[in-house]
Amino acid sequence: MKTLKSIGRSLVALAVLSLSVARAADVDLKVGDPAPTFHAKDDTGADWKSADHVGKKIVVVYFYPADFTGGCTKQACGFRDDMAKLAGKDVEVVGVSGDSVQTHQKFKKHHELNFALLADADGKVAQSFGVPVTVGEATAKVKVDDKDESFVRTATIKRWTFVIDKNGKIASKNTDVKAADDSKAILEVIEKLK
Repeated sequence: MKTLKSIGRSLVALAVLSLSVARAADVDLKVGDPAPTFHAKDDTGADWKSADHVGKKIVVVYFYPADFTGGCTKQACGFRDDMAKLAGKDVEVVGVSGDSVQTHQKFKKHHELNFALLADADGKVAQSFGVPVTVGEATAKVKVDDKDESFVRTATIKRWTFVIDKNGKIASKNTDVKAADDSKAILEVIEKLK
C-alpha cells in the first residue's frame, strides 16, 4: 500500500511540476505578419482590447517578467520618461506581465507610469505572440511606500518587445531586449517606420 501512495504522490508532484514548466510557444511571428488580436484586464480593471487600439496608432507591446524588479522597473520608467516623444509620433505603449491588476495598480502609482499595464495571469497574451511563459506562482517581497508588501504572480513572461504598425502588422520584434534601453530602441524603430 505504501508503494501505491508513493506512486500517487509522485504523479501529483509530476503533474504540478509540468504545469510550472515554461510553455513552448507554437507561434513564431515575423516582421510583416498580422499581429494577434488579444484582450486582458488593464491596471484599472477594465477590459483592454487590441481591436480598440491597433490601426488607430502604432502600438508597442512590451512583455516583461515582473513588477517591482530591477530591470522591469528600469524598462517601465524608460517608457514613462520617453512617453511624450512616443506619443508625439502617434505611438501607444502597453506593458504586459503575469502580475495581477492590483499589483499593476501599485507599480504604476509608485513609479508614476503614464501608460497601460495588462495582467496576463495565465500567459495567454504572451503565448499568442510566441513569447515563452513559465506558469506557476512566484512571490516577490518589496518595500512600497515604506511598507513591506508581498505580490504573487501566476505567470512569468520573457522580456520581448513588439511594434505593431497602423496596418496591424508586426513592424518590429525584439527577443533580446535590454531593459533600460528599450524605449530608446523603440524610438529608433519608429523613426524608420516614417
